[in-house]
Amino acid sequence: MDKLHNKWVSTAASIWIQCTSGFLYTFSIYSSLLKSSQGYDQSTLDTVSVFKDIGGNFGVLSGLLYSAATANHRRRTGPWVVHLAGAVQCFVGFFLMWASVVGLISRPPVPAMCLFMLVAAHAATFFNTSNVVTGVRNFSNYSGTIVGIIKGFIGLSGAILVQVYRTIFNNDPTSYLLMLALLPSVNALLFMWFVRIHNTIEGDEKKHLDSFSLIALVIAAYLMLVIILENVITFRLSIRVVTFVLLVLLLVSPFCVSIRAHQRDSNGISHNLFIEGDQPMDDPNQADAEKMYVRQDSAGYRCAPSSTDQEVDGNEERPFPAEENLNLLQAIRTIDFWILFLAMACGMGSGLATVNNISQIGGSLGYTSFETSTLVSLWSIWNFLGRFGAGYVSDYFLHTRGWARPLFMVITLATMSIGHVVIASGFPGALFAGSILVGVCYGSQWSLMPTITSEIFGVVHMGTIFNTITIANPVGSYIFSVRVIGYLYDEESSAEGNTCTGTHCFMLSFIIMASATLLGSLAALGLYFRTKHFYNQVVHRRLLHCFSE
Repeated sequence: MDKLHNKWVSTAASIWIQCTSGFLYTFSIYSSLLKSSQGYDQSTLDTVSVFKDIGGNFGVLSGLLYSAATANHRRRTGPWVVHLAGAVQCFVGFFLMWASVVGLISRPPVPAMCLFMLVAAHAATFFNTSNVVTGVRNFSNYSGTIVGIIKGFIGLSGAILVQVYRTIFNNDPTSYLLMLALLPSVNALLFMWFVRIHNTIEGDEKKHLDSFSLIALVIAAYLMLVIILENVITFRLSIRVVTFVLLVLLLVSPFCVSIRAHQRDSNGISHNLFIEGDQPMDDPNQADAEKMYVRQDSAGYRCAPSSTDQEVDGNEERPFPAEENLNLLQAIRTIDFWILFLAMACGMGSGLATVNNISQIGGSLGYTSFETSTLVSLWSIWNFLGRFGAGYVSDYFLHTRGWARPLFMVITLATMSIGHVVIASGFPGALFAGSILVGVCYGSQWSLMPTITSEIFGVVHMGTIFNTITIANPVGSYIFSVRVIGYLYDEESSAEGNTCTGTHCFMLSFIIMASATLLGSLAALGLYFRTKHFYNQVVHRRLLHCFSE
């Protein structure tokens, strides 16, 4: 069992938990069932959906719990406590919804159903926080890459769950609702014991992380191929089973990578890192590893000392600038926090508003139901590419060129603005091209924002701070979906009998969102100039310091 407790198995376990945590993206599968079984009108169903968005984006409690559970490594707590809390909420929320649908309990009032949805959706923030923050603490020198991998898999999880729904439950939404109560919860309970913080530097970390990245890309390509084929031809049950088995085999491959990585590292030197002034923890792997005491900066980043670190100019140690480690209340009082909040409200908010209305937009532009359903299905792929790509690319340029990570937020938000303009144009194929740009850039924010948060405010309270900034997502989505798209669509359709056809239905809305996203890009540009010196003198210098051997 000792060989199962290393950062590579921890990463593979986090990936598996993420693969079943994207249930928020599958609301459309069972929304009609809730509407018909509970006698809801569309307005009431939308109200339930709002509570889904609130629960899925309000992750402050998960961040506080993670900070408390990991504050002292000598206590018998850790990230598993956060996973356990998420598993309980997931089961309770979805089970009560399923019980209401099948009549196991009497039909609950609307506020009660909203509470069930809130609790179920809130579980996702616990899974996400535990996996992301643990990944950053295990691979602090490649935080962008690991966040991109972890966030990328939750982007793919919606498509993965849809394959489970179609293969095993034969498109039965009632059974699927029960599955959501069981599968994510049981999956988390099985793998949460392996998700741990490991203060080690093990071999060539980038090489093994690149293997995880390759697997993520292969799975994304496979899912995209399956989605396209499903929309072109009808799969027989035997074909669907074969494609599902192949998907499961691909999902097992991260564990193969983790085993191979650990075996290779065991043949070399695995450094167990202990913070100066602390006593070594009881670690079953200590006998096989070289124990090292290291200096840890105030933000929680660490690296093994190289031969050039020990003595400079005689016996003096090389001065190493310290990063800040702020808690939530301290972070809220900074300008950087509110710049990030504004940028995310503009970027994430407009992106979520786009995907929430993409079917209606397609209908007004004359797209067929087949074309719009394909757009919705492929959104998860573009979302994944943004999450994964932004983390990996920003890490590469930070390591090789010293480029401050907020620069990539500037670029992606500006590109998203172009995507909104493309959709507003209404040209043939514009919705396809625009949705790709918006989807990729929307996903990018989900890896850039947590990583930038960890670098500016430190990793110790990272979960609490980035989850607070994430609240900007539903805030922006409400403004753009209800106050912009919904209002302007109703104004246009009122003269056409409650329906609207043509580019004018959404043109002004997307021009407004393009302007808002451009504002977010300018805000990110301000953050870039504010933090450029910090990245050059602290973050990039730390990376050079760690890899100077």
